[in-house]
Amino acid sequence: MHQTYDVLREYVLGEEPVAFQIISDQKEAFEGRRGQVNYEDPHFSVSLPVFAIHGNHDDPTREGGNDALAALDLLSITNFVNYFGKADKVDDVTIKPILMRKGTTNLALYGLGNIRDERLNRMWTKKKVKFLRPSEAEGRDTFFNILVLHQNRAEGRGRKNAIFESMIPEWMDVVIWGHEHECQPSFAESLHGRFRVLQVGSTVATSLVDGEAQPKHLAVLELREQQFRLQTYRLKSVRPFVTEELRLDDEDYNLDPEDVRVETQIDKLLEDTVKGCIERARRERQEALLGDPDTQPPPNRLCTMQEPNQVLCRVKVDRLGFQTLNNQRFGARFVGDVANPSDILLWCQRRRVVETPAAKGASSSSRAARVGGALALPVPPDSDELNVEDLVADQLHSSDKKLKLLKVRFRFSIQWYQRACSAVSLPVQTKAGDL
Repeated sequence: MHQTYDVLREYVLGEEPVAFQIISDQKEAFEGRRGQVNYEDPHFSVSLPVFAIHGNHDDPTREGGNDALAALDLLSITNFVNYFGKADKVDDVTIKPILMRKGTTNLALYGLGNIRDERLNRMWTKKKVKFLRPSEAEGRDTFFNILVLHQNRAEGRGRKNAIFESMIPEWMDVVIWGHEHECQPSFAESLHGRFRVLQVGSTVATSLVDGEAQPKHLAVLELREQQFRLQTYRLKSVRPFVTEELRLDDEDYNLDPEDVRVETQIDKLLEDTVKGCIERARRERQEALLGDPDTQPPPNRLCTMQEPNQVLCRVKVDRLGFQTLNNQRFGARFVGDVANPSDILLWCQRRRVVETPAAKGASSSSRAARVGGALALPVPPDSDELNVEDLVADQLHSSDKKLKLLKVRFRFSIQWYQRACSAVSLPVQTKAGDL
């Protein structure tokens, strides 16, 4: 928070006038008792207004209570950011736009801070999420509509654990999607509406996965009436990160699990792989630093990075039939070259498929369900999406079923009690009446 305050104070405050105005009711858009945009406060001199919604790590509703606050509440009360998109109710969400005007360009900015994905998905399905549009008198069709949200996208998330593009109103023009870390620095056409989706991703790698290895960018969206264009800039101050995958049973490596020297051979193979990753990461960083200067931000806006020669590296090793190596001992040789020496290697083992002659003629579904000669219990297709919240909601909405309170008598095992007493050096009473 201290560093955030320091950066915002340096770039947000200033004497330059703000060229656009808020034409909607500010008390309905911004949280806090003041209820106005920060650059109109007569006691502050703001030249760069920042509008922000909260994410999942600072969700003010997850703690409950009337005094739940997010980090953005602190930044808002100090007038460094304009906090919007906070839902007052967790079962009914009404999203009101912030209407802005600059010359002949009108902008309707919609914001939705993070809400737990299962709950928001259920509310959206039950039409409990509403979008308010400008009236005809305000010139509804003249506004450029932008939605900013921080939720899971549908790819690979499950049917109830994400927000689908089909849920978003078709009249939106641009959707800026937060929460997903993979950087996609260009617009993606929506299949369910006329809007375009922009997923800029995180500014730094927060986990060692393939999606974080993509080059990081920032984006500037320029508007003029209903026309817009996107300018992207590759971030130079990001530590380079590369990933690699290999299978030890690949024929090209010629490794024999029965060979007494196989561990040394695997060690040499992985060492050469990591060295290649380090060289590739440094080469990519050098190419980024030597990019076209006309498309790069000014030098005084660049951040410095400690130990810039250290890179992030992750090698996923499929070890089917082979032994693993010690990660700490292996990574010790790359200290100073790699920023994550203790977890360079990620060991995994794909499932071994063994088919008997009798099973070869069976259908694929029967072979998948047969484990150890016994037929396994069928698994529902969406078993990973079941959660207690959905089960309770379905139970409460069922008119022919009622919940009952059951009295449960708890009985403790004497053996468990004896072990617990001996663990804390207490005298053990073995009579049932003494328990």
